[in-house]
Amino acid sequence: MTALVGVAHGSRDPRSAATVAALMDVVRARHPELDVRTAFLDLSAPRLRDVLGGGDAVVVPLLLGHAFHARVDVPGEVARAGRPGVLIADVLGPSVEVAALDRLAAVVGALDDPELGVVVAGVGSSHAPANAVVATVAAGWKRRFGWSGAQAAFATAEPSVADAIARLRAGGARRVAVAQWVLAPGLLPDRIARAAHEAGALLAEPLGPHPAVADLVVSRYTQALARQSSTRAAV
Repeated sequence: MTALVGVAHGSRDPRSAATVAALMDVVRARHPELDVRTAFLDLSAPRLRDVLGGGDAVVVPLLLGHAFHARVDVPGEVARAGRPGVLIADVLGPSVEVAALDRLAAVVGALDDPELGVVVAGVGSSHAPANAVVATVAAGWKRRFGWSGAQAAFATAEPSVADAIARLRAGGARRVAVAQWVLAPGLLPDRIARAAHEAGALLAEPLGPHPAVADLVVSRYTQALARQSSTRAAV
């Protein structure tokens, strides 16, 4: 069987690894027929090279953007492992919005509130296209739900969460909520949470072990296998 290896970046904060492990437990519970494994690129154990083993595997990056970790770190670790038969799936990407909206609804109630302003808050990246995806998600949600406003913000890039909250209030939002565009809690997501609390904004939970995220992990796995089959058939 081709193993499904979910790989996250890793963190010095133990909450992060625990949340990733919980997500992969949901994947395992929903798909007991699969060989599901959990790995990390750095700072947490087990490392990817130690989990791959000698058989076929699909590495699913548990990442929300196609930034440095997805473009460089994951392929580099797979190459260094020297394991044949390993495929790399697409990142989770903006398809996590099903889970993100569910987390948001848990704190704001009905989403179609014209007085609501929403900050979609990610960790942030030096790779501008990755940040632009978050801004695109925010704009799409505003059009979809008719909110007073929606802003992307980041823990490590501009605009900050505090600035985005201030802009939404200046634009007429009577209520402001922060939707965390992050998979797991940790040191950087704590900056998002702290800014939300200090500004008196509602705060949605990280995506974590949401069933929709678990299903997306499996979808990325099956898509990678389908691409391989299609490529072989074309040869």
